[in-house]
Amino acid sequence: MGSDRTSRRALLGITALLFTASAALTISLCAPMSAMGSMPMPGGWTMSMLWMRAPGQPWAATAASFLGMWVVMMMAMMLPSLVPVLERYRRGFAAADETRLGRLIALVAVGYFLVWTLVGAAAFPVGVALAAIEMQEAALARSVPLAVGVIVLIAGAFQLTHWKARYLASCRAAPGRGCPSMGPRAAWRQGLRLGLQCSRCCAGLMATLVAIGLMDLRAMAAVAAVITAERLAPHGARVARAVGVLGVGSGLFLIGRAAGLG
Repeated sequence: MGSDRTSRRALLGITALLFTASAALTISLCAPMSAMGSMPMPGGWTMSMLWMRAPGQPWAATAASFLGMWVVMMMAMMLPSLVPVLERYRRGFAAADETRLGRLIALVAVGYFLVWTLVGAAAFPVGVALAAIEMQEAALARSVPLAVGVIVLIAGAFQLTHWKARYLASCRAAPGRGCPSMGPRAAWRQGLRLGLQCSRCCAGLMATLVAIGLMDLRAMAAVAAVITAERLAPHGARVARAVGVLGVGSGLFLIGRAAGLG
């Protein structure tokens, strides 16, 4: 019993420290991005410098910088909803000694965040390519506010689909029994599976965040709060649907406003 309390306190303490550090680092990284300013674009919007290379900086360094910010941001956003899942795994791994227990939980967490790292690695070249095209094509740049409205509308509609409901149910489900016999390889696979489920479940919310502004702290906090509520609230499916209705309404508003500007 005492060992169980000790391992639980260790898990909560480590994750609380990681969350605090990642949230503080995210805020500190967003501040320089805001200070750098944004580039005014045709259509009355501004492009974040996040998708641009600093003068004299190699593209590899730019990509590494983006990926570092992305991973830190994902840790700050996802840890609140991931901790209860890791706690359930901790209880399932209870037969393991403390050293092995810590390693198994760490493997689940690392596998989970590896998936989100790969999502960021895929998003970066797409964002850079779109930014380059928008800077060269004024007509395309003017359509961005309308495109943002469409993305928010589609993301809101996604929240209302059976696909969303299925993956949200998987994310909310407790890990299966038989965890005490799980080895490192199985724990790693569980982490990857959790990451894949989570990334699919959050696809609409993350698309909205990228469209609105990836380094916007208010948008980031709102999306993180929604993800946490979907996973942990007693009626998470209702939260998802309510957010979907709000997203559809916001998307229609943004589309109407963009059309009115034209």
